[in-house]
Amino acid sequence: MQLTDVRKLAATVKDNISKVLVGIGDTVDLVLIALLCGGHVLLEDVPGVGKTMLAKCLARSLECGYKRIQFTPDLLPSDLTGINYFDQKRQEFVFRPGPVFTNIVLADEINRATPRTQSSLLECMEERQVTVDGETRSLHSLFFVIATQNPVETRGTFPLPEAQLDRFFMRLRMGYPDPEEGMEILMRFKDRDPLAELETAADAGTVISAQKAVTSVKVTDASARYIIDIIEATRHDERITLGVSPRGSIALMKAAQVKAVLEGRDFITPDDIKQMAVPVLAHRMIIKGHAIFSDTENAEDTVRDILRKVPVPTEDILATEEI
Repeated sequence: MQLTDVRKLAATVKDNISKVLVGIGDTVDLVLIALLCGGHVLLEDVPGVGKTMLAKCLARSLECGYKRIQFTPDLLPSDLTGINYFDQKRQEFVFRPGPVFTNIVLADEINRATPRTQSSLLECMEERQVTVDGETRSLHSLFFVIATQNPVETRGTFPLPEAQLDRFFMRLRMGYPDPEEGMEILMRFKDRDPLAELETAADAGTVISAQKAVTSVKVTDASARYIIDIIEATRHDERITLGVSPRGSIALMKAAQVKAVLEGRDFITPDDIKQMAVPVLAHRMIIKGHAIFSDTENAEDTVRDILRKVPVPTEDILATEEI
């Protein structure tokens, strides 16, 4: 697949989702970037803004498997990964796959499950595999987790630990629509359900091909150094207790590569890196004096401030050095 085909694919899926959702084009772009990078997304926002609807629209737009898991305090790890049960007819143990054995998983209100259950997703998200009773089983090549959580209501919830937050490629917020967008939403849902009418725009094989194609986007030495300078700044900033890990630096580079493709280029620029820095890095840091669960805005502001301070490489350097 060519990079131009990847750009057309992203545009087609985005247009398809826009038939249902209104005013969240930027969020859809970021979700598609995470998907093409092979990452996972945490949607953190107040109830009713379309977090679950976005996941459903993406699943409908792609001809692939989709499962929704409602996270609750009594949910067990085996409810996600599957179990071995004894089949009376066959007189042997048989594996019953859990809902993670699909392509797109919606982990709804993930912070309502216990840490024990939350941690069962770690191996799935990072290594694309599940180990049950000592036997490891591979997940699908296209495996994408969209988790949601409500940052306002904290009663009966379990904040995600740093290790699990770092497994998410991006943390995104959707926000409320403006009055004009609100009117369009009312008219669109007045006498029909746009989601039920949504048709597929691509299949799983096409997405996998696109994921492989975006790795060919050029990254110069200067761009790579710029990414490392940003990461290093998060580790030495006096406002930050825990800086960004190497996993975060790789994620930022991959996100910039896909962003470049969506902009019609086969090489990344500092602008690509800067535009991806907040959604990719903010949730990977711990800000001093703030709870992990409620420091979203503070962390994002800190990343923006770091971006203003870190020197940006010049265009002529970017054009002459390649990896």
